[in-house]
Amino acid sequence: MSTPVLTAVAWPYANGPRHIGHVSGFGVPSDVFSRYQRMAGNRVLMISGTDEHGTPITVQADKEGLTPQQTADKYTRQIGTDLEGLGLTYDLFTRTTTGNHAEVTQQIFLALHRNGYVVPKTTRGAISPSTGRTLPDRYVEGTCPICGYDGARGDQCDNCGNQLDAAELINPKSRINGETPKFVETEHYFLDLPAFTKTLGDWLSTKTDWRPNVLNFTKNLVDDMRPRPITRDIDWGVKVPLDGWRDQPMKRFYVWFDAVIGYFSASVEWARRSGNPDAWQEWWNNPDARAYNFMGKDNITFHAQIWPALLFGHNGEGDRGGEPGEYGRLHLPDEIVSSEFLTMSGSKFSTSRGTVIYVHDFLREFGPDTLRYFIAAAGPETQDTDFTWEEFVRRTNFELANEWGNLVNRSISMAHKNNGGVPKPNTLTQADQDLKALSAKAFDTVGAHLARSRFKQGIGEAMRVVTAANRYISDQEPWKLKDDPERRDTVLHTALQVVSDANTLLTPFLPHSAQKVHEALGGTGVWAAQPELKEVEDLDIPGRINPILTGDYASEQATWASQPLEVGRPLAKPTPLFSKLDPGLGETGPEWAPIER
Repeated sequence: MSTPVLTAVAWPYANGPRHIGHVSGFGVPSDVFSRYQRMAGNRVLMISGTDEHGTPITVQADKEGLTPQQTADKYTRQIGTDLEGLGLTYDLFTRTTTGNHAEVTQQIFLALHRNGYVVPKTTRGAISPSTGRTLPDRYVEGTCPICGYDGARGDQCDNCGNQLDAAELINPKSRINGETPKFVETEHYFLDLPAFTKTLGDWLSTKTDWRPNVLNFTKNLVDDMRPRPITRDIDWGVKVPLDGWRDQPMKRFYVWFDAVIGYFSASVEWARRSGNPDAWQEWWNNPDARAYNFMGKDNITFHAQIWPALLFGHNGEGDRGGEPGEYGRLHLPDEIVSSEFLTMSGSKFSTSRGTVIYVHDFLREFGPDTLRYFIAAAGPETQDTDFTWEEFVRRTNFELANEWGNLVNRSISMAHKNNGGVPKPNTLTQADQDLKALSAKAFDTVGAHLARSRFKQGIGEAMRVVTAANRYISDQEPWKLKDDPERRDTVLHTALQVVSDANTLLTPFLPHSAQKVHEALGGTGVWAAQPELKEVEDLDIPGRINPILTGDYASEQATWASQPLEVGRPLAKPTPLFSKLDPGLGETGPEWAPIER
């Protein structure tokens, strides 16, 4: 039975190009998952976009002498191009500066306001003495007053996980220019998180099957919940739709508030663009739907606490009740799929420190599937993982080129040379039957892992089939069977069938090369669909042109099952699937890459 599956992917800031650490958290895992779900017959809606409001954009705009909108326009196109090149199959990758997003954000806020879950409060806000601008809590850094960690942010401490207020930090400093901020009184709306203590606690207690890193972090979330500001003194963002607020030039929603609402607003925009404005309801008002959020571990708080609280508040299901908002009862996340950090030489990727490998550089040099493979097989799924060029070269050469690429090449080459097409099998031996049984069983095994976002285990099981097939060919030695063509054809047919099966198993991970294997096996048409970056007019702001990432994924042929090869199907002489990398690259990396120390 087909299930509506929402893949809600974290929104990257449009203040610069993305690096491979970013896409190892939100990008590749979400696409592997979505491609599998489509192949399994489920109705997938994969949505996200660029996060374009708040201080990160204004700071970058000042650096480049641009307006915030010009900065967002510049980087959202670059990010979209990189994600397109990586093959991330978004149904809609949009942006938070659309008219649609502003309207949906305001409607969610109004429902929270009517139900009493947002309250005005006078607080002390951080101001930059040199510019007079507000410093968002995330841009104030100091010593945590709870655990003493030197490097806590003004909104939370990553060491102990506690929510903080910037004014509470010991020796606070601006992360922008190092100056000591000035704290002044200002009025803002706060999300009344304590009013969700029981609701959130009960909900989180049912999530026993989440990844351990998410479960461990969420245990502390409901212990010390305090009201959290959702508005800021800034002139770049979504306006507050209340009398006395909407016309104030320096009052906007906090960037984190409108960004998480983007999961829903993007779904609404997708529906409007599809020709059926109510199509989003299949994923958001349907109790049988499944919703998965993908992000890096620094976003767990917003997805396991804040976003569920906003949904409960909109639905009128917080501790003090209420009535559902305009959109009805919205479906909450069923699973938070959070990855740890991809590091380099033990340190987080950092643009400011020069420890960064940008996606566009990587794609230009090595193509998408080598990066996708590395992230799936060796990425930070449940613990921080160090990227090294040595490990990247080793996995590309020995696993992709030697194991998988060689299996494809020699199987198809021998069949092409001897038969010109897929040979007819004859009597199967026990070895033939065992290999085909292993391959057939892998669909259940790998599928179960992918359904639970266990990508390392999934790709490991798929590659186990590849290893077994290589061993089979080496043992059977079909090149020595010139005098026994019936046996040779049986071996080659068995090998080709398992190559086809393995290609299907690897399609979610390696969609670009999967298309090549499909064609090398005589297939035609689209096997693994790819996204397309388009320029479209904003639905609500006349004249505004927005880049979106979308695609026609219903046309692809890939399904999660073994597809018997047609005897006699013509085979072309294959070309290498993956090129081996220079082993010396493992010691130095490319010239453009940062030096590992």
